[in-house]
Amino acid sequence: MLIKLESIIEECKKYKINITPRRKIIIISILQLNKKEEHPDAEQIYNETKKNDEKVGIATVYRFLRELDEKNIIEKHNFGDGKTRYEFTNSSTHHDHLIDVESGEIIEFFSFELEKLKEKIARDYGYQLINHRLELKCKKVKI
Repeated sequence: MLIKLESIIEECKKYKINITPRRKIIIISILQLNKKEEHPDAEQIYNETKKNDEKVGIATVYRFLRELDEKNIIEKHNFGDGKTRYEFTNSSTHHDHLIDVESGEIIEFFSFELEKLKEKIARDYGYQLINHRLELKCKKVKI
């Protein structure tokens, strides 16, 4: 799910979020961690940012994450491990999550059939689906 730096910066500008050099480094850090298919928590984002800007403070990271969350530029996830994890929101890369409750592994997946079923369910109840989040908590079975 590749999201480009330029699109995140454009989204921030749309909401009049000032992108300082430090905030740009925070965005890059999140993108790098997400590229590794991680859903980083604030501490991981802070540690990644600190590699490129040793003067950054954890409070700066938390404030910026909160601002991005308020504008729906970033999405918060709580996968049951006690940590709030983050990834950028992007409607063109919608996906759901399969969470292994034993190992903590998080698998991103997309199912066209499932998306159609969710839309049908909403329609059957007289609604139009606007947004949703699906997290399937599972454990491996021996075959």
